Amino acid sequence: MGRSMKNIYIVLSSLIFSILVVTVIAVDTITVNQTARDGSSTIESAGGVFTLGFFGSGSSNKRYLGIWYSKILKRTVVWVANRETPLLDTSGVLRVEANGSLVLSDGENKIVWATVPSISTMNPVAQLLDNGNFVVRYENDSNPENFIWQSFDHPTDNSLPGSKIGRDLEKGLDRYLTSWRSSDDPSPGKYKFRVNVDGYPQILVWKSSSVQARFGPWDGIQYSGVILNIPELSFAVNFVFNPKEIYYSFKVDNNSTLVRMMLTPNGSIQVLRWMDHTLSWKLYMTEPLDACGKYALCGAYGSCNITESRLGLGLCGCLKGFKPKFTERWKLGDFADGCVRKTQLNCGNGDGFVKYAGVKFPDARHSWFNRSMTLEECENVCLKNCSCTAYSNIDIRQGGIGCLLWFGELVDIRDYSAKGLDLYVRVAAADLEESKRPRQRVLAIPILIVLPVFFIVVICLFLWRVLKKRKLRRKEILPINPESDDKFGKDEDDMDLPTLDLIKIVDATNSFSQNNKIGEGSFGPVYKGILDDGQEIAVKRLSKDSRQGLVEFKNEVSCTAKLQHRNLVRLLGCCFEEGEMLLIYEYMPNNSLGSLLFDKTLSKSLQWPQRYNIINGIARGLLYLHQDSRVRVIHRDLKASNILLDNEMSPKISDFGMARSFVGSERITNTTKVVGTFGYMSPEYALDGMISVKSDVYSYGVLLLETVSGRKMKGFYDSDPNNNLLGHAWRLYKENKFLELVPGVIVESCNPSEVLRAIQIGLLCVQPHPDDRPSISLVVLMLTSEIVLPEPKQPGFFTERTPLSESDFSLNNLYEIALSNRYGTTELGPR
Repeated sequence: MGRSMKNIYIVLSSLIFSILVVTVIAVDTITVNQTARDGSSTIESAGGVFTLGFFGSGSSNKRYLGIWYSKILKRTVVWVANRETPLLDTSGVLRVEANGSLVLSDGENKIVWATVPSISTMNPVAQLLDNGNFVVRYENDSNPENFIWQSFDHPTDNSLPGSKIGRDLEKGLDRYLTSWRSSDDPSPGKYKFRVNVDGYPQILVWKSSSVQARFGPWDGIQYSGVILNIPELSFAVNFVFNPKEIYYSFKVDNNSTLVRMMLTPNGSIQVLRWMDHTLSWKLYMTEPLDACGKYALCGAYGSCNITESRLGLGLCGCLKGFKPKFTERWKLGDFADGCVRKTQLNCGNGDGFVKYAGVKFPDARHSWFNRSMTLEECENVCLKNCSCTAYSNIDIRQGGIGCLLWFGELVDIRDYSAKGLDLYVRVAAADLEESKRPRQRVLAIPILIVLPVFFIVVICLFLWRVLKKRKLRRKEILPINPESDDKFGKDEDDMDLPTLDLIKIVDATNSFSQNNKIGEGSFGPVYKGILDDGQEIAVKRLSKDSRQGLVEFKNEVSCTAKLQHRNLVRLLGCCFEEGEMLLIYEYMPNNSLGSLLFDKTLSKSLQWPQRYNIINGIARGLLYLHQDSRVRVIHRDLKASNILLDNEMSPKISDFGMARSFVGSERITNTTKVVGTFGYMSPEYALDGMISVKSDVYSYGVLLLETVSGRKMKGFYDSDPNNNLLGHAWRLYKENKFLELVPGVIVESCNPSEVLRAIQIGLLCVQPHPDDRPSISLVVLMLTSEIVLPEPKQPGFFTERTPLSESDFSLNNLYEIALSNRYGTTELGPR
């Protein structure tokens, strides 16, 4: 009996001990003196909703610290701490340090994961809350505003009710989802679900550096093109956008309902609810939902319509006023190249807008917004800016408020049935009339009337072609007298420029052979040619589809003919015969700066000394235009593709079709026709049409930073795809990591002091307010001397602007100080 009782005692003791071993911590909190160990303890939230502990995944020995639902038998992990640094055995230990940091270590006490220590600590504790948030807080302070650290600020692949996805601008936090590598591998996968703050905020799903799907801009109630409000779940979406935060969150009215939003390993976003009666997760929403959910499926100016595709009418269609870029490919279902305008815009001369209701708004990364404008004011601002392609209200509430402008191509549009804001797309006057014209009933015309008219038209066309061929033959035999074409009128005599016979140019370029084509610009194609005397030339040919016309052609001729400088491309002559408009330039064997700079292979040939010389040369060319030439010129379209490189890799500024000349003391003017390239235009020019020499300085700053980094301003994506080039350069400068802006292949050739100086000058040139930018003469001085440079302010990002306060300190004062101390010692370290 005694022996039996002893055995029972041993069994009960063992059972109790085993229970204690796996539940050492039966509360939701651990303190500095406690630990959570793999295999022996877990932490459970007060209401028993969530558990934090160690788990394995797949067939490997890797171990992770994570959070999962306590009462769901099949473990559903919603957060992982050490997904990039798994433990290799079951020796993991989690503890709270006295400095407020969480530390996860292995059996050898090697730290595999940790949080950032607090600046000041008062008895820190770690607590798992019933909403799934694992927090570090002060022992006697449960206020969420005062949390030292929280897992909600560092989500993995799941978003829970009350958590935020987006930016905390004050703390510098960027909260986004990253998928698992696979369903049983928690390590970071290929996809990210992230709030993008370029232009007007929206949510993008990224696969590495390419966009896969997009939640359109928030319209005050929902994301354009995505239905996230689910009444059955009492699931409501919230979007907050203020100077402190930009984030998305969701909530459910019933806290006992288990709902989560998940980014799957294949890149889809799902809203799921746990169903007790089926013991499974029920899918309530998935995005992309269908083929139209794929980003930019229909290309530029194309619209996706899933309903019409099901009726056999085609998945993609062009917007009104547009046509497929490649018709045959379009017919075969290849929509990637999108659509192009039927008629080119004629800024300020009759352009209008076509209204679209019930569409997903285009990608808003290249947009500008103002929250107080009316729709009418918004239209006027768009019409005033030639780069503006569409506009809309921002907020659907109160009958529609605010203004959102798009610049460049409109991408990722789809038709859908939900109510939303109207989109107004810019089209040429001819296409505007066509879109307004009602469809008329086609009347039957007697065949006896149709046939004679048809034969007359055919005969006329035949005779016209015969006469044209005879005329061309005469032109081939006899040299064309340039004086016979008076298209340029009396201004031609003032151009002071040789004219070349068309037949000579045709011979030089092998009849404009495709084999001679060396480039394409806004003017049209560019061909290489060799004249009879062996001189190599570059011929710019105005195409019928060009965005430039006779005015720009004359402008380029008149400007360039009067300019002579080693850093400006030399115009040799022009030709205007038989409807052709041609400019003949000296040939640049190394093509454009952009063709080398943005090519992964060719960019290696541009080592740092060459890049710094190019930066200097461009500045000297601008100095000549702004100050030293007899006709002072504002270029207005300074960019990498308009910088040509000669045999010695010396830069030459080209393409003066958009240039404006000024005389005397004139420095600032206003234009109703804003032209140029998005990303290079200064804020005051792009938005208000105000141009000055400081507009070129801004463009030069962008070009300088592109030359240093080898990356484009437009379409810049890095590990943080929300950064544009200016923001990326500013961040690296502030963090004293400026050498990280330079491509790795040229780092060894760099002079660090020159790199820092160049970046600092570039940031000074892209200040948001013109008065804060240096003159180009001061830029040249900065580049070529040891003058002390003033500290730049944050550069001018292309977002909603705030007016310059009278209290804002102008950098002009610092420039004056710098000039007065020209021979002082240069301080090279960022502040």
